Amino acid sequence: MAEDLMRYDQLTQLALRSVVREALRKVQRSGLPGEHHFYIAFNTKYPGVILSDRIAERYPREMTVVLQHQFWNLIVTDDRFEVELSFDNIPEKLVIPFNSLKGFLDPSVQIGFQFEVVPVEEQEQPDSKTSSDRVPNASDQPEGAASEQGDGDDGDTQAKVVSLDAFRKK
Repeated sequence: MAEDLMRYDQLTQLALRSVVREALRKVQRSGLPGEHHFYIAFNTKYPGVILSDRIAERYPREMTVVLQHQFWNLIVTDDRFEVELSFDNIPEKLVIPFNSLKGFLDPSVQIGFQFEVVPVEEQEQPDSKTSSDRVPNASDQPEGAASEQGDGDDGDTQAKVVSLDAFRKK
């Protein structure tokens, strides 16, 4: 078999991130249509991710946010999105680069993607944070909630964690 000099794996990841970006742009323009809602898992240590210290401490590696009913001020650019969510009734602004994404799920139509986090050395403007090798999980969380897989304590958030595999067609 010939060596893949085209790097189709990277091209596929880029295309799938574009799907997420365009879906978020539609929501920015018109709101969520019908029953659509999104679970978005990302690496919290990735360069360009901006979280409050409180949230970063609570979710030290990754978190999953839900965009459904309670989110505000969604702004989508070519390389990231910004959104305001409420955590324990405290509003928080999150900035999430598309290259930090680990998973995306719209359970209303059973579509989901898993991503390889783009290595820091491939970033145009690297920062001091590094990426994680964790696999995203998301499920029946309240909108605006977040979850972290692993050794973090979810404290008094209302988040639940289930695997994206539950939504995959077998």
